[in-house]
Amino acid sequence: MTLKPGQRAQDEVFMARALELAARGLGWTSPNPLVGAVIVKDGRVVGEGWHTAYGQPHAEREALAACSESAAGGTIYVTLEPCCHWGKTPPCTSGILEAGIARVVVGALDPNPLVAGRGCALLREAGLTVDAGIMEEECQHLNETFFHFITTGRPLVVMKYAMTLDGKVATRTGASRWITGPEARARVHRDRHRFGAIMVGIGTALADNPALTCRLEGGPWRQPLRVVVDSHARLPLDAELVRGARTIPTMVAVAAEPQADATRGHRPSTAPAGTSSHEAREARAGRLAALRRAGCSVWVSPPTGSKTAVNLPALLDHLGSLGIDSVLVEGGPTLHGALADEGLVNRVQAYVAPKLFGGNEAPGPVAGRGAALPSDGLHLSPPAVTVLGVDLLLESEVDPCSPAS
Repeated sequence: MTLKPGQRAQDEVFMARALELAARGLGWTSPNPLVGAVIVKDGRVVGEGWHTAYGQPHAEREALAACSESAAGGTIYVTLEPCCHWGKTPPCTSGILEAGIARVVVGALDPNPLVAGRGCALLREAGLTVDAGIMEEECQHLNETFFHFITTGRPLVVMKYAMTLDGKVATRTGASRWITGPEARARVHRDRHRFGAIMVGIGTALADNPALTCRLEGGPWRQPLRVVVDSHARLPLDAELVRGARTIPTMVAVAAEPQADATRGHRPSTAPAGTSSHEAREARAGRLAALRRAGCSVWVSPPTGSKTAVNLPALLDHLGSLGIDSVLVEGGPTLHGALADEGLVNRVQAYVAPKLFGGNEAPGPVAGRGAALPSDGLHLSPPAVTVLGVDLLLESEVDPCSPAS
């Protein structure tokens, strides 16, 4: 595609507006992408739209419906390639053709195998001018979650933690409320609305008894699936996560049922001393049944070899099969370390407070096996820095070529 400098500059102005519109769907469109559209005639905007929510009309049809005059002969700017297949809504290519649009300007091609260049090809074959790749990097970044989900089948995994300047996520007594100020905590709640699931380990669930909900004013806000990684089904029935499970979807991920320890012959190695294999299985089955009665879904992990632990890659595959496109992992250090050790983290959000906790026993944000050498760790992109009151939010992408990824 070769455009005159003046044409490209004009196209970028309207594509930037389409990006602004697309971002309004954050938290509502998943697992669909964020898409914005602007229709222009004679240099004037005559229609705008964005994909407002999953199952609702796509951005192109919203913009066409909002036109103040006929769109015939006009140009439509759209952040993602128009779809050309039937889903919950009709194909956008049909709407564009029916409206008599003359030119289509596309930000990024759609990686969905059902589209993947076919939308642009269909429009070109119909005689329309199609220019793709305008502000392509910005359009791809906006839909980073969608691109990852479509190409891998797994949700994008974001590791999030709050720590002090000396790298502590709690004091030596385990106290962690609150490390950051109200502005940072408000940002966390805003982010929760945007994710398909929030995940914590059982240690965090027991220590903090979190609700893991979005509690911002001015809703309604989407409440994501809450996932507890709880190998041995220790989550108590009076936990906030269980008490609210009938209102907000909650999943407890447990390890495969432990087998009898052949060296002892009568009980799983994780069962309390004096407990037979049969008694341990009965007790576990009772706990899982109680969680289900309370409204939780229970996912039983496939075996992980010699370890009695949740198979994290399999858990992410399962979440992907449910249409969960993104997971915000809010701790604790054990779960963070397990995900990092297996190369399952895609992005890191570190909230840093201007405090020092000190203490040899005060934990850091990431445990696990860890790196043997500095070169073995996860390599991150230069962080984007946001000031939130007195705190900082550092956001980095994990380099897919990292040794640990």
